[in-house]
Amino acid sequence: MKRIFIFLGIFFSSLIWAQEFNSVTELPDYAILKTKMKLDDVVTKADTQAEFPGGMDVFKRKFAESMDVIDVKSDKIDTRVYFIVEKTGYVRSVTATGSDKKHSQAAEVAVRRLFVKWKPALINGEPVRFLYTFPLSLKKY
Repeated sequence: MKRIFIFLGIFFSSLIWAQEFNSVTELPDYAILKTKMKLDDVVTKADTQAEFPGGMDVFKRKFAESMDVIDVKSDKIDTRVYFIVEKTGYVRSVTATGSDKKHSQAAEVAVRRLFVKWKPALINGEPVRFLYTFPLSLKKY
């Protein structure tokens, strides 16, 4: 029963998918990211953002389906997942930061399992490397 609530919490948790940063260096986890990712010529804002086939609702559903159910010990989890959508449309360099290491690892694995070609982000009609970031939070009731 606990696993079902955790899965539903992840599935229905409030996910914010909008990019809110102008530069990679403004990210709250920049120090961690620069050690784990190649951030050369990566942008966080574009004329047209990277798009998952079918839209973000499909991405959210597939992400929730691919995320492993984990036993969570804490009452609140805040994880931020980062990945780069390359010029080719493929996702690379997935990393997650947060207070619960198991949850962060499960979120990373869930994104990696979605091996789907995205529509790349565009600036002036040219594809660019796009850093996608979104928070994933869960509260136990």
